[in-house]
Order: sequence, then C-alpha cells, then structure tokens
Amino acid sequence: MNFSNIKLVVSDMDGTLLNSEGQVSNRFFKLFQKLQENNIHFCAASGRQHNSIVSKLASIKNDIYVIAENGGVLKKGDEMLRSYFLNPEKVQKLIPILRGISGANMVLCCDNTAFIESKDERFITLFQEYYHSFQKVADLTEIAKNIPVFKIAIYHFDSSEKYILPIVQDFKNEVLLKVSGAHWLDVSDEKANKGNALKAVQKLLNVTKQETLVFGDYHNDIEMMQEAGMSFAMKNAHEDIKKIADYITESNDDFGVEMVLEKLAK
Repeated sequence: MNFSNIKLVVSDMDGTLLNSEGQVSNRFFKLFQKLQENNIHFCAASGRQHNSIVSKLASIKNDIYVIAENGGVLKKGDEMLRSYFLNPEKVQKLIPILRGISGANMVLCCDNTAFIESKDERFITLFQEYYHSFQKVADLTEIAKNIPVFKIAIYHFDSSEKYILPIVQDFKNEVLLKVSGAHWLDVSDEKANKGNALKAVQKLLNVTKQETLVFGDYHNDIEMMQEAGMSFAMKNAHEDIKKIADYITESNDDFGVEMVLEKLAK
C-alpha cells in the first residue's frame, strides 16, 4: 500500500467518516491538519444537503471541497463550483408516483433548502439530521413549478432497495437512481453523481486519478471510487462496495477512515 503520491482524499459522510452517532471524531480533525501540512487536499462527498455537511465539519469548512446532494452540488466555502438540476418536467412526473409508495417520505432538495409535504413526525424528526434547512409545504408539485430541484430524496423506514427502487425502475433511462443507504433512494440528473463531481475537483486541483484516495460505503459511492487510484470500503459497507474497493478498512465506529489517514499522514 503506497501512499506516497496521494494529493487528494475524498470521503463519504454517513457510514464512513461519521460514526453511528452522526459525529466526526477529534482524531480526524487532528489528522486533517497533518494532511494540510503535507499539501494533501480533502473533499467531503455526501448525499446530504450542503448545510448539513458543513455543520459536521464547521471548523474546516472553508479549507475543503464539498460534494453535496450526491454530486448535484460542488462548493468550496460559499462558492458554487458546479450544480446539476433535475429536469422540471421529470420532477412533476415523479412526484405523484413517489406519493403512491406506501410508507415512503419524499424530499425535494433545492439550493440552500429542502421541501417536504410529509406529516409523519417520526420521519420529520429523523430527516432533520440530514437536512438542516427545510420547509413543510402542502404540495410539492407547486414548489417544483417555481424552484429548481437538485435531487428528489425518498426515505422508507424498512428498505429503500426493496420498496422504492422497484417502483421507480422504469425511469432508469431518464434519471439517475441511487440507493444511497438502507433507507434512502435518490433521484438526480443523469450527470449528477459523486464521480463526475470528483472529476471536477481533480481538474480544479490538477490532481490525477492515481493521486486520489476515496472512502465509501454505499451504492452512491461507486462512481467516485472508480475515479480513484486507491479506494477503501468500510467494514460496515454494502457487499457490492467491498467487491469493487481496492481495500477494506475498519468500520465507521472503529475509526476506519482515521486509521488509513494516519498511515497517509506519516
């Protein structure tokens, strides 16, 4: 395992850099300083809202690149570097179909805020971990008529793969469908994935694929892992991700990311 040429580290958040309590460790922040001293850049890449990601990384938010909404948004500090919006007609077509899925809760992800029409208090409480800025509305179709949408996120308390994916499968040639967690499925523009956003970061920094190291745990990390010269799946990752990763590190609760970064930062 040769880290000598690595110039860019990219990490997913939930299930990867964040532990089960949704926290980033102090150990990571100390290692980040060492990465900076070694001129190694860091990028956080998540399906979360941008505001939610930077709240977890507040002390370093102006020093890192942030890929939010599964690649729909790329920012450095407050500067928007890239964004991909869903076709409004597709959003209008999908909303009634998603409403019809029993037990599903829908989120329209827009710039700086999210919109929900769910009245399920259990979902609303849980959803705020991922979306810090949001509004409850009576009808999401009215929002979609007037406000550009990066992504539709759908949550199912039992399984996104089992209960949401089969219903939206017919749209796979029109939009990007990503099972982004055990309970979440994301619908985005075809170009809006973490891999394309990562390519934009590499271009901005003049960093090659071989100089990039990536950590991930779920299907929405596949494209960015394919853009890395070195990829690590977490021990808690989906089996599909373990199969494509170059290496497997410890779980998100056992400092899997930090253990690798300690070797890199030596």
